[in-house]
Amino acid sequence: MPAVTVADPMTLPEVHVAEGTPVRMRRAQRVVDAIQTYEGEGFPVRRPFPGLERAVADPFILLDQMGEVQYAPGEAKGAPDHPHRGFETVTYMIDGEFVHRDSTGGGGVIANGDTQWMTAGAGIVHSEMPPERLIRSGGLFHGIQLWVNLPAAQKWSPPRYQDIAARSVALARSHDGGTLVRVIAGELAGVRGPGVTQTPITYAHATLLPGSRLDIPWRADLNALVYALGGFGSIGLERTPLRSGQLAVFGPGDALRIEGSQDQDSRTPTFDVLVLGGRPIGEPVVQYGPFVMNTREEIVQAVQDYQAGRMGSIPAIHMGAGPRD
Repeated sequence: MPAVTVADPMTLPEVHVAEGTPVRMRRAQRVVDAIQTYEGEGFPVRRPFPGLERAVADPFILLDQMGEVQYAPGEAKGAPDHPHRGFETVTYMIDGEFVHRDSTGGGGVIANGDTQWMTAGAGIVHSEMPPERLIRSGGLFHGIQLWVNLPAAQKWSPPRYQDIAARSVALARSHDGGTLVRVIAGELAGVRGPGVTQTPITYAHATLLPGSRLDIPWRADLNALVYALGGFGSIGLERTPLRSGQLAVFGPGDALRIEGSQDQDSRTPTFDVLVLGGRPIGEPVVQYGPFVMNTREEIVQAVQDYQAGRMGSIPAIHMGAGPRD
């Protein structure tokens, strides 16, 4: 179950398409299946973006669903020291914990509903590892990592962070009260998330009870993607089916419809989705592993800078991540 919940959603502000408002509901253009692979030291991920052209996903580069997995003692794995340049990583922990450390001396614990928004900019080396207690005792691990491209003018900016605590995420509900919406960044019907973005982006996590419907206004200049984290539902007026591990791409318009199926299974009693969109940057993209730049020459320079140590290294003694028991 997602860490951020409320006892009575009806106490929250409502996100909806106002009655009588002329809107064009977006249609689902296609649905793609995520591939299942492994990242870092071997933790399982679902990755839907290999099924999309860059122009369709722009400004997003990668979307990884990490887990959902119940680790036994000694099984938990992470992503040891590695570099980034030219984009942002957004790590949202639905359940479980990661310990972040980096070459600027920053870091901390990302846990149970927290989000870390890291602008790599000109370059950084960081690691994301499970805490010692999760390695020792095992436990639930489920999170999302989203890579957001930076425009050319911002790729050389200094690294920066936003630590978005679970308690600061903006909460809202659907008109019928059957959907809880967590707005991490951007705005939905006047409800604004705490994340500060470099380009216009909306990023939210919605949990729909069986039979619930979520109608939300959506900026016409943003693309629109819905990724199913768990459960079963449908999208659009045509009720295109969507299930766990699938990503839907929407066409033009100014509103979205998402519905939770009446029948869910015992393991996933709700329909959980990520709702995201951004204004396309429209610039050339050259990617080589953890580097996302505009030209091949910039990629070569990134590799050389990393190998020469110009992106720094993670300090052996780190005081910002809290106790590691």
